[in-house]
Amino acid sequence: MIINIPGLRNSPQDHWQSYFENQLGDQCLRVKQENWGEPDCETWIQRMEEVLSSHPHKELVLTGHSIGCMAIVHWVKKYGHQIKGALLVAPSDAEKSSYPSYITGFAPIPMDKLPFPSMVVASTDDFVTDFRRSKEFANAWGSELIVLEGAGHIEGKSGYGEWEEGLTLLDRLKA
Repeated sequence: MIINIPGLRNSPQDHWQSYFENQLGDQCLRVKQENWGEPDCETWIQRMEEVLSSHPHKELVLTGHSIGCMAIVHWVKKYGHQIKGALLVAPSDAEKSSYPSYITGFAPIPMDKLPFPSMVVASTDDFVTDFRRSKEFANAWGSELIVLEGAGHIEGKSGYGEWEEGLTLLDRLKA
């Protein structure tokens, strides 16, 4: 089972997470948060725990985008569940000095090695997180680093709606 953990303002129809859901049907679902406009870490990971507890953890592959990636690493740190894997796309740097104040509780960012296979997909020109920082996340989490040249924030606006390469990466984590 694939579980999407979107970031700020959810993932619209032109986003790769929505594309995954359309392509994978009932094998992919989204954790729906109550407040997409003001993410709060504790509230978000509690909602994740509620949704994910109804599925066998060892069969789950989580896909996170932006602050959704940080929700995943905080969820793992708090609950310690062993999952099959995680695809962490354009992780958001909640420790950046200019980070929006309406996104709360995600700093400090857990920098512990993840206890399952993971991939960090990072763009060389992401306006949310410096590429060097994305490499730090991948290294700390023990994740394979997948580099996309000039991919912006790896979202619909950046041309990442129908993202076949993303489905291929997902297949590698499911295997």
